Amino acid sequence: MAASGTLPTGFGELEVLAVGTVLLVEALCGLSLNSLTIISFCKIPELRTPSHLLVLSLALADSGLSLNTLVAAASSLLWRWPYGSGGCQAHGFQGFVTALASISGSAAIAWGRHQHYCTRSQLAWSTAIPLVLFVWLSSTFWAALPLLGWGHYDYEPLGTCCTLDYSKRDRNSTSFLFTMAFFSFLVPLFITFTSYQLMEQKMARNSSLQMNTSLPARTLMFCWGPYALLHLYATIADASSLSPKLQMVPALIAKTVPTINAIAYALGSEMGSRGPWKCLSLQRSKWKRAQ
Repeated sequence: MAASGTLPTGFGELEVLAVGTVLLVEALCGLSLNSLTIISFCKIPELRTPSHLLVLSLALADSGLSLNTLVAAASSLLWRWPYGSGGCQAHGFQGFVTALASISGSAAIAWGRHQHYCTRSQLAWSTAIPLVLFVWLSSTFWAALPLLGWGHYDYEPLGTCCTLDYSKRDRNSTSFLFTMAFFSFLVPLFITFTSYQLMEQKMARNSSLQMNTSLPARTLMFCWGPYALLHLYATIADASSLSPKLQMVPALIAKTVPTINAIAYALGSEMGSRGPWKCLSLQRSKWKRAQ
């Protein structure tokens, strides 16, 4: 991985600034949209339901991921990582926790929707709360393992942010990458895909199902699939054979997740009409009355 403090090999000054600008836009979009979702859940009583708790959990994870991206953007615009080795470990851990919580949170929402549409039973608080706790505890568990010696956090090729180190091909790193990818990506992807497929089959003749059942699984595949492929490639070949610019592409794609999820699960769903847009309307009405 690239070291911090110097301009990384393979990148020019304008390219680093361009990456920093893209990261900044991704971070601000994700933060603003997910913050709106969180505020709506807190301010509008009818949104405080078990199923919307899963959406809130996802919004919190994506907000954390956007904050992680904001730090990476600031470092890129500075052309260096200014927070030292300890800051790199903290940044990698926080980013990994929120990324895994985002992936698992999408799977939890898929399972919850399957329960609602296929069994006709409302998701209960006694199920939603343990499910959210499991998402965050399991994500924290996997993210803590590199700090404990199984896997490792290091600088990304750009040298201005930190993530899971996939450059080492020893047994420690390879075993962690394979195990983590299976439980933290393939299993949630399977749950997401299967849940929506069963929903589509069950409700094929029912016009009340008004959602794109293929979008969540496609989002996971598009946004996190390149990262998974990069990690898989690193376990069987030398990742340094790929250009640093190519290695940065999966990271830039993955950081679009908060914006896409906010649109798909909150602003563009049935929650949107009763939540964020209603919240904005209330704020606009208060502003007009104040005038």
